[in-house]
Amino acid sequence: MGFVASIKSPQNVQGSAWCFAFSGQKIVVVKSGEGIRLPSSNNPGSFGFDSPAIYLGALDGVDCLAGEIAEGHELPETMFLVGLRQLFGAVEEELFVVAGRAFQLVEFERNHRYCGKCGGRTAGRPKERAKICPACGLAVFPRMSPAIIVAIRNHGRILLARAPRFPEGMYSVIAGFVEPGESLEQCVQREVREEVGIEVTDIRYFGSQPWPFPNSLMVAFTAEYSEGEIRVDQEEIVDAGWFTAESLPRIPDRISISRMLIDAFLEEVSSKQ
Repeated sequence: MGFVASIKSPQNVQGSAWCFAFSGQKIVVVKSGEGIRLPSSNNPGSFGFDSPAIYLGALDGVDCLAGEIAEGHELPETMFLVGLRQLFGAVEEELFVVAGRAFQLVEFERNHRYCGKCGGRTAGRPKERAKICPACGLAVFPRMSPAIIVAIRNHGRILLARAPRFPEGMYSVIAGFVEPGESLEQCVQREVREEVGIEVTDIRYFGSQPWPFPNSLMVAFTAEYSEGEIRVDQEEIVDAGWFTAESLPRIPDRISISRMLIDAFLEEVSSKQ
């Protein structure tokens, strides 16, 4: 069945529900043997949310609620806070994805309690994810920042680059945010040109991934090298190069679509051997 998103009043939730409770950038988890799990409860109010819980939908028929813990609320001894990324591999993948959705909606509620136009208090809309200002009528929706990410191939090699913010020794594929008035394909060409100085062709859609760090939608492509020499700006990118399947540096974890792109390249190379 998986996750089915929907909007309804959390007051209509009956029985046990998954509770995605946040404090700032961290999420509440429960100690479970040697690992952790996400909490579920018949009484979501016990988490001390500072505003009404957000109904997310249902995962395999179990309702999912989210909210932010009120400042000063003490958690039970069995619960503690971790960064959202720490959930990956510790809980089921579908729960991790729903946690990302929950985080973005909690952030939206936190950042749009007041109107950005007139300063009035906003109110929710019952049938959509939106906040409206009763005073001036401004409606706002959860922020979503589209970004491209592209695996560039060149005769059995893949282009990988290193940004200064990456962990030591890690390389990944090229990525960047879409600018106003720009198509996704134009963004691929511009980002590649700006970051590594080459041109690409045969741009093909690969897949997409919601990325809640903080509010991106990663749209992935593959492309073929066309012309130019690698040239980095030493600001956004400090190093880049062509790598074979046998010479890969440290690459991102399987949590991200960047790793999926690299794994797809490796599978393609392997299938041709």
